[in-house]
Amino acid sequence: MELIEQRIVKRAQKGDRLAFAELVELYKDKLFNLGYRMLGNPQEAEDIAQEAFLRAYAHLNKYNANHKFSTWIYRIATNLCIDRIRKKKADYSLDAEVDGIEGGDMYSRLKAPGDTPEQEAVRNEARQEVQAAIEALPDNYRTAVILKYMHDLSLQEISEILEVPVSTVKTRIHRGREALRACLRPMQ
Repeated sequence: MELIEQRIVKRAQKGDRLAFAELVELYKDKLFNLGYRMLGNPQEAEDIAQEAFLRAYAHLNKYNANHKFSTWIYRIATNLCIDRIRKKKADYSLDAEVDGIEGGDMYSRLKAPGDTPEQEAVRNEARQEVQAAIEALPDNYRTAVILKYMHDLSLQEISEILEVPVSTVKTRIHRGREALRACLRPMQ
């Protein structure tokens, strides 16, 4: 996969727009998911993914092929998320009503087909508690935990994305996991 991806990146660096479109197709869901987990808002997650691709396209000539493309694009998206978190205050709620859906919040958009209303309510409640616990983590722990457990990246990849030593990544994941465990313990 990496070899194919490197070939696509080289084509994109030579100005092949279709090659860049292939990269967007490969990473759009992953970057959206990263943005959603870090920001807790689907609209902001879409904005982050779009901005990450715009920046990647504008600076594609600066991409170093000695590193994985995924590491580079994740770093761009992660930095955008961190910047957005720093700039904004807590001006939204996960329970806020979604435009166009009367009485619905963003969790109502994620319902699983076939569940009973009670199962769906329990699932939504658990999802809200997990998301709230993730959002309550300090930024550096949240980022490391999301990249490790939501995107299944290696410690080395996370280290490169966050530009910190692997030992620091391990510490952040450990402390983030402990904070989540303490916060979610009453759920068990």
